[in-house]
Amino acid sequence: MKKVAVVMGSDSDWPVVKAACQQLDAFGIPYEAHILSAHRSPAAAADFAKNARANGFGVLICAAGMAAHLAGAFAGNSTLPVIGIPMKGGAMDGLDALLATVQMPSGIPVATVAINGAKNAAVLAAQILAVNDDALSAKLDAQRADMAKQIAAKEAKLQTELNYQCLMQAKRLPDKD
Repeated sequence: MKKVAVVMGSDSDWPVVKAACQQLDAFGIPYEAHILSAHRSPAAAADFAKNARANGFGVLICAAGMAAHLAGAFAGNSTLPVIGIPMKGGAMDGLDALLATVQMPSGIPVATVAINGAKNAAVLAAQILAVNDDALSAKLDAQRADMAKQIAAKEAKLQTELNYQCLMQAKRLPDKD
């Protein structure tokens, strides 16, 4: 199975980004996590992206805040799928990072998840890799089935609570005879 690169622009991104690594672990997907900056270490970032395919990567996840050029820099230097995680922070609370990540020129796409959407970035990476991996596809199907079971249990709990409240209210109402 191809590896996923999980790259962040700063160590301050790690508390959020580690959720992507945890999700990749849950799927059994090998990954490497790195700190590279499009602005402070541009040559190293470009070199990593250019050599990612040869180094066994299949998907690149890039997390960055504010100017958030990391995902775009990776997309410009690799034809592997790039998933951008715009990070919350700065004066615009992540909106600037979202816009910088999502607004890419034609021909250089970056798939972008929600602000701080690290877990979804990992799920999307898994879906990309699962195109050619039936075992991984089955893990994704199982995760979806588990989510559906969790929602069904919450729905049943809510309906039980609401039915109980209606029953109690009916007992308090005087008869209309």
